[in-house]
Amino acid sequence: MAFDYSKLWAILKERDMYREELRISTGMSSATLAKLGKNEIVSLEVLGRICEVLKCDIGDIVEYKADKEI
Repeated sequence: MAFDYSKLWAILKERDMYREELRISTGMSSATLAKLGKNEIVSLEVLGRICEVLKCDIGDIVEYKADKEI
């Protein structure tokens, strides 16, 4: 099981927003931001805060990929 946050990074690029700005505005730790950068699992609470800040849906920032797709 794997998650891909490429959509999140694309949204940030479209909006000229740095990862650090996202980290600060959501109140997430730098460790959590690093997990996102490595496509590791983070809590739904964090994903929810990201959606609130970016005013988007969870499907707009994360994609599930089955092990066969990796």
